[in-house]
Amino acid sequence: MMSEFIPFLHEVFHDFGLITSRKMFGGYGIYHDGVMFALVADDTLYLKADVTTKDYFIDKQLIPFEYDKGGKKIKMSYYLAPEEIYDDPDEASYWANLAYEAALRAKS
Repeated sequence: MMSEFIPFLHEVFHDFGLITSRKMFGGYGIYHDGVMFALVADDTLYLKADVTTKDYFIDKQLIPFEYDKGGKKIKMSYYLAPEEIYDDPDEASYWANLAYEAALRAKS
């Protein structure tokens, strides 16, 4: 059963544009124009970051997504989304664009 959080993200990112979700690793990948720019694990949103954008997340003390692989913590290039995106469509678009651009750079 899909969590209520995924349909809620469609509202959050309404101004940013159409998003789709795909089940993966017990969570969801969040896509825009076929590019994964976010992931959801345990109803928590993480946004794609790279060397160009990760300081935006670090400056806000947002932590990277980690998972346990054979007793070892694996960090991924996705960071916790800032809380303000849930109440402010402009903030949601701003952060979604940062994540989407990072995802595009990672693809090229």
